[in-house]
Amino acid sequence: QVQLVESGGGLVQAGGSLRLSCVASGSIFSDNVMGWYRQAPGKQRELVATINYYHGTTHADSVKGRFTISRDNARNMMNLQMNSLKPEDTAVYYCKLFQRGVDYWGKGTLVTVSS
Repeated sequence: QVQLVESGGGLVQAGGSLRLSCVASGSIFSDNVMGWYRQAPGKQRELVATINYYHGTTHADSVKGRFTISRDNARNMMNLQMNSLKPEDTAVYYCKLFQRGVDYWGKGTLVTVSS
């Protein structure tokens, strides 16, 4: 089993920055992919960014140039640096780890961007 705990959410003004973190614990293998997803009120959950064990990354077009995903394998930690935040970035942000055919999810952290 894998447990994921997110932190770092909060209220920020448009143009500001936040850094989200996700710590994984349990049976972690090196063939995993981690990612950040978000779900805004009344909308479907969407992919924000992913990073594999070897630090290969993808970012959604809506966040390219503003958000940066990273990870520290030794600490089983993943981060999301969010800059130039916009009101439309307001959502609950979820951490996900995929390994050996199974998705594991955190409970989410709320990010609110005021205009």
